[in-house]
Amino acid sequence: MSNMQIDSVLSQIRNMQSQIKAPAVTLGPTTNATAVPGSNFADLLKGGMNAVNQSQMKAGEMATAFQRGVPGVQLSDVMIEMQKANVSFRAATEVRNRMVSAYQEIMNMQI
Repeated sequence: MSNMQIDSVLSQIRNMQSQIKAPAVTLGPTTNATAVPGSNFADLLKGGMNAVNQSQMKAGEMATAFQRGVPGVQLSDVMIEMQKANVSFRAATEVRNRMVSAYQEIMNMQI
């Protein structure tokens, strides 16, 4: 994953955090909820999972290339890519855990 991709993922995470920290809006009969155009939650989640997958695929390809002795593939580059893939996977796992926790909390609410 390049620095631009990492910066993009980080900016998306920060954007989501700022949206979560924003005060909750109560919806009444006259209130209309407005969504940010082009930012469907499912699409954001799918994009994040695709980015994690791409990172892991790139790290695997670089490791294989290094094992085969392809010129220009350095061990340090392979290790950096593997760490980036590891960090992105752990972040995705944490997001999943938080979503499951929120779902369980909502399901346990009394109506």
